[in-house]
Amino acid sequence: MRDFATSSDPAVQRQLDRLGALSVPEGRLGLETIHKLLARLGDPHDSLPPAFHVAGTNGKGSTCAFLRAMLEADGKRVHVTTSPHLVRYNERIRVAGELISDERLAAVLAEVLDAGEELSPSFFEVTIAAAFLEFARVPADACVIEVGLGGRFDATNVLPHPAACGIATLGLDHERFLLAPEKDTPAEPLARIAFEKAGIVKTGCSLVTQSYPEGPTLEIERAAIAAGAPLAMRGQQWEAEATDLGLHYQDRDGALALPLPTLPGLHQADNAALAVAMLRHQDFVSVGRDAMARGIRAARWPARLQRLSPGPLVGDREVWLDGGHNPDAGAMLARHFAGRRFHLVIGMLANKNPAALLGSLAFGVESAIAVPVPRHEHHGSKSFGEAIKRAIDNAPGLHEAFDKLPDDGLPVLIAGSLYLAGEVLKLNEELPD
Repeated sequence: MRDFATSSDPAVQRQLDRLGALSVPEGRLGLETIHKLLARLGDPHDSLPPAFHVAGTNGKGSTCAFLRAMLEADGKRVHVTTSPHLVRYNERIRVAGELISDERLAAVLAEVLDAGEELSPSFFEVTIAAAFLEFARVPADACVIEVGLGGRFDATNVLPHPAACGIATLGLDHERFLLAPEKDTPAEPLARIAFEKAGIVKTGCSLVTQSYPEGPTLEIERAAIAAGAPLAMRGQQWEAEATDLGLHYQDRDGALALPLPTLPGLHQADNAALAVAMLRHQDFVSVGRDAMARGIRAARWPARLQRLSPGPLVGDREVWLDGGHNPDAGAMLARHFAGRRFHLVIGMLANKNPAALLGSLAFGVESAIAVPVPRHEHHGSKSFGEAIKRAIDNAPGLHEAFDKLPDDGLPVLIAGSLYLAGEVLKLNEELPD
């Protein structure tokens, strides 16, 4: 699926138009194309600062945000690549702490697209090659690299020797790709997901993970043993507990008393703990306890249970924005709204299952309005009504949806898609920086 990136800069837009025209042959898997593309660019991925490589179904982006914040709190210059972007394509490539400039973005995309013209690279392969090329040219102390999809065949999985690899929460998502039938892979769905995520492990590189049920745990342990990689799994090599007093972390090197994240949601303490564990189970970059504490409090991650500021779209209402679309995201949102009624504004891509998200949320929905996901195929109100077993309203856009909401003081949740979340942030003039 194209990401429909746009830019107000004509030079950038010319390259984004080229990027948007790319298509990948159906069924193509593997890292051969990204390796060929990077070779034509001088193999920049071999010259990166120490990299923290993060996979997972939910929480990998937040874990990257905590890693970046803690490293920067320690005075480090940090390159970051994450996906997708919410409003501007530039969000995908953060160079030494700053979003890549339009001038540099236009130049590096042109260079990569020209180099790979007859290779038929994908949108994401070009993006990662451009990020790595720019990262190799600008001095920094560390890189934070978020996996795009899965892990084993993800374009980011060319890193030769990361400082540490991490796996966040596991769940069912992108089943068409990650559960496609393949010989000698696990039959149990969550174990297969773990198998794909653990594909990022590298020889001698620490693999740091959350705790999982037995099937996924065995797959991750097998991957670590096969690669000769030290495994640091929560509940075995490290522990963490969130209480009203803070985040209590423990591993073989001692205990840390850390603050709770400012990011809302109990799950963010788990993501912060994984970031701490990744920093503690590697020897390439040192980060002090005080910097970890400051970073946990400073981390920001837009559109993940984000309380929106007053603005032209939401006015002065209490409005929460989340781009989640799978069962784990629904369970997290249900915990956040436990005991509260709320109005729901929902938009979801047509290839997602509305019941996966809404099954946990139906109890608290006072009213629901379905909206389109701009420039993407999306579900209509009937799909959402079936998911929550009631008829729901619809609106042609977000402004119209807010015009329909009753002024009764109840909070509003906008959810279902990161593409929808980007539109919300743009309309509310709350752009990620």
